[in-house]
Amino acid sequence: MSAPISRPPQPLRPPKLHPLLAQYLLQLAVHPLRTKALTSATLSFLQEVIGSNVAGLPPNTTSTARAVKMAIYGFFVSAPLGHYLVGLLQKAFAGKVGVKYKVAQLLASNFLVAPVQTTVFLASMAIINGAKSLDEVIRTVKGGFWAVIRVTWVVSPLSMVFAQQFIPMELWVPFFNMVQFTLATLFNIKVKKMRLAAARKEAKDRERQRAKENRPSLNFDLGEAASETD
Repeated sequence: MSAPISRPPQPLRPPKLHPLLAQYLLQLAVHPLRTKALTSATLSFLQEVIGSNVAGLPPNTTSTARAVKMAIYGFFVSAPLGHYLVGLLQKAFAGKVGVKYKVAQLLASNFLVAPVQTTVFLASMAIINGAKSLDEVIRTVKGGFWAVIRVTWVVSPLSMVFAQQFIPMELWVPFFNMVQFTLATLFNIKVKKMRLAAARKEAKDRERQRAKENRPSLNFDLGEAASETD
């Protein structure tokens, strides 16, 4: 019986990517900030459209204007902020290997980068959704900050572990884009519902105040009518 012919080990072939995904990753490598800005603008526009519909806002020219503002926010604020903050974080831990540095980087991301991004996001959402004063913006940030940051602290490490275990490296960028898009859409819906509830409460308070103001004049008119009949 002849011995089996031994073959030299074959080099690992990179998985075949969809042409559009390959082109996207190429643009991300060559023009990272521009590609992230265009991606963020597109996803922010969709996020506003979905958020407005789910929150129950009626479709009108105002909602279209908000979607355009969200795209501008994604292009000029969200993408550059994330790009430079994550870049600074990567530079701080460049060349450092080991479990303790991975944990330290994850903690720095959650406790330094995430709070800044969350604050900017909520403040921007307040302005885009019609906040007209600094006090309204501050109230929106205070009202939503801990709810948003707690979700971020849970989802961020879980999505990283999931990606490390199940997602091919070349698909990490679109995977994390979709995770961030989903989270941002949920947060946007929450902000819209908070502002809708506040607007309804303010309208009820105005109606109650108006009713109180009208009651004395009504009693006075009834008193005058009774005296005239006497």
